[in-house]
Amino acid sequence: MRSFLKVFQSRKMVALTLLGFASGLPLFLTSRTLQAWMTIEGVDLKSIGLFSLVALPYSLKFLWAPLLDRFIPPFLGRRRGWLVITQVALVGMIAVMSLQNPSETLQLLAVNALLIAFFSASQDIAFDAYRSDVLDEPEMGAGAAVTVLGYRIALLVTGSLALILADHIPWTMVYLLMAGVMALSLLFSIAAPEPTLNDRPPETLLEAVYLPLREFFGRSGILRATLMLVFIVLYKLGDAFVNIMATPFLLQTGFSQTDIGAIQGGMGLLATIVGALLGGALLSQLGINRSLWVFGGLQAVSNLAYYILAQLGQNYPFMVIAINIENFCAGLGTAAFVAFLMSLCNPQFSATQFALLSSLMAVSRDILVAPAGQLADLTGWSLFFLISIVAALPGLLLLPFFAPWNPPPTLPRPGLSQEEE
Repeated sequence: MRSFLKVFQSRKMVALTLLGFASGLPLFLTSRTLQAWMTIEGVDLKSIGLFSLVALPYSLKFLWAPLLDRFIPPFLGRRRGWLVITQVALVGMIAVMSLQNPSETLQLLAVNALLIAFFSASQDIAFDAYRSDVLDEPEMGAGAAVTVLGYRIALLVTGSLALILADHIPWTMVYLLMAGVMALSLLFSIAAPEPTLNDRPPETLLEAVYLPLREFFGRSGILRATLMLVFIVLYKLGDAFVNIMATPFLLQTGFSQTDIGAIQGGMGLLATIVGALLGGALLSQLGINRSLWVFGGLQAVSNLAYYILAQLGQNYPFMVIAINIENFCAGLGTAAFVAFLMSLCNPQFSATQFALLSSLMAVSRDILVAPAGQLADLTGWSLFFLISIVAALPGLLLLPFFAPWNPPPTLPRPGLSQEEE
């Protein structure tokens, strides 16, 4: 037990925890927290929904990832140098956000948020590469765990604490404080150990994008592979509809920013973590295919909790229940979905293929949900949440074509022989 715990006490693990925090910090500042600020300032739901498009850099970051591999900054090495560059840019852009007024300069706010998302996605590229390079194989499990810990703490700060602070100080001051917190990440990057690189990463966009795609389609076949890609886009669409509009819905229903920050940002995130951990445990018993069916179904049905809350109105106990049910089931669905994405990856291209597939997954989160605000405006909240359940069905209906309930007895992972498995 002592040797097991020792791996968590290394300088690397402290660095990964702090850099995981830095990686998670900008996310809500251009999504959930920004939506709350815009709602308070009276911005219409259509515009709030369209702001999901500012997250597009998270979906497209694989396009410029090879540039961060090819070019080495003149200080702190390839990984830490890029971390510092992106973090300096993030501090500046978040500070500029504190000068904005959503009710008067919406277009300027959108450009500002887009730049934050771009530099945040670039920081993620550098951090993912740093984590892969700095960890030895026995340390990878611990490294992943402490990264998630740091990331989730950041979401609590920007999702929960920021909303609570906004009930007591102006939103402009909240964003200025978040810029100050982001500035601490510079110290994290400077103090982190620099990894020793033994293998050169992909040097061209052709190597990073084209070759993994060619292998994927060649292995699965054009039709089956295409159905898988459509499924990846659609599987969490219903969940994405609820996530993008949950904060405006709760605010318009009469709940305070403190209520939402404490429950949605605190208990909700905890429920997601519990759901993901339980989903991972159950997945080993059910298998990936059946988990996609069961957890995907629960993920869709969980939106009924928000439908019931829309009927009840400002009912605090049921608000707590609805948020926890939806987040718990979303965690279950995420566990199955991530396992499915990993099962599609050939070990020869696993990093690139997973990045490309996860970017495709983000299409539903960042693009397809853009009309959600206008839809809620037209239909009202009750019908909107019923439509979100319907939006989850197309993805589930694709499952029989490549993830049947009773799969063949042996499905080797691509790139591995039977003996290797």
